Amino acid sequence: MSTTDELVRDEPVTDPRPTDDMTSGSLDGWPMRGIVVAALALGALTWVPSGSVNWARWVVASLLVYVIGTAIVSRIVESPRQATDRVAKALVTSSFFVVLLPLVSVLWTVVERGSNRFDWAFYSTTMRGVVGEGGGGYQAIVGTLVITALTALFSIPFGLFTAIYLVEYAKESAFSRLVTGLVDVMTGIPSIVAGLFAYALFVLLDGPGHTSGLAGAVALTLLMTPVVVRTSEEMLRLVPNELREASYALGVPKWRTIVKVVLPTAIAGILTGIVLAVARVIGETAPLLVTVGITNDVNWNPMSGRMATLPVFSYNSYKFPTLPPQASIDRAWAAALTLVLIVMVLFSIARILSTILKPKGLK
Repeated sequence: MSTTDELVRDEPVTDPRPTDDMTSGSLDGWPMRGIVVAALALGALTWVPSGSVNWARWVVASLLVYVIGTAIVSRIVESPRQATDRVAKALVTSSFFVVLLPLVSVLWTVVERGSNRFDWAFYSTTMRGVVGEGGGGYQAIVGTLVITALTALFSIPFGLFTAIYLVEYAKESAFSRLVTGLVDVMTGIPSIVAGLFAYALFVLLDGPGHTSGLAGAVALTLLMTPVVVRTSEEMLRLVPNELREASYALGVPKWRTIVKVVLPTAIAGILTGIVLAVARVIGETAPLLVTVGITNDVNWNPMSGRMATLPVFSYNSYKFPTLPPQASIDRAWAAALTLVLIVMVLFSIARILSTILKPKGLK
């Protein structure tokens, strides 16, 4: 074989046709971007009848045009198989944006309306002696942090130890299946049922009319513990058995393997599950209305007396506004914004801790 033949043979074969226009037989590149722009433009026509911008209607209409336009154009330019693939991708993408739309809308509404009272006065003053404008939610912030800390103190050890028992010790026994079933049932109980249970328990212990932060923490513990159990259990099951067997082969006892190998490997997922569980209960209103009540002053003692919490404070301000009503409504939205910020801070702390505590070499 000659040298010329080798050069010709080794030279890569290139397709002279362009790959970013409609004549290439493919919609990759600018054609798909053009479909997206056309869908947004046609979706904007929904503004014409009302004369105002309706973001939800615009997004939904644009997504419908995007899916239908992708199906038609891809069917004409590409093969039926490629058209089906692009329509499936368009449907998945559209579903993501439909789910994202209410989340963004809620977050935007809370930030927009809560910013009216996002000031130092709201976070440093209480409602004691305040009838109309002014005042703040300092007492509600204190109550929320105290009750949530108590709830976490009760729920995290119980939930984590239960998950460790189910994964590492009980295996597939009848008792473990019973515990798993009970945890699943507890996950779905209404929050008001947990509040009534805690109230009835403390009525038996202390008499009728009992209100305290401890009672509220017990009610929230019933809601938070099963979430901790389920998330921790799933994370522990993801730890490869090879790691456990390698530790046992070195003569390490089971309890030490769990502490030094299993838990550090699953710590990132466990922390995320704990934060999700806290976010699940920190905004509960019904059980705290029954067990804790509301007050206009700060109460640091969770063992007795009413305590204000951000969910109940927001509900009470919105449901029973003072004069002028707008002042109470602004305080309600500011309390909701504060709850969102607390959850965001907890998520950030969980991510930082999971990065620090994660064993080296794990991605």
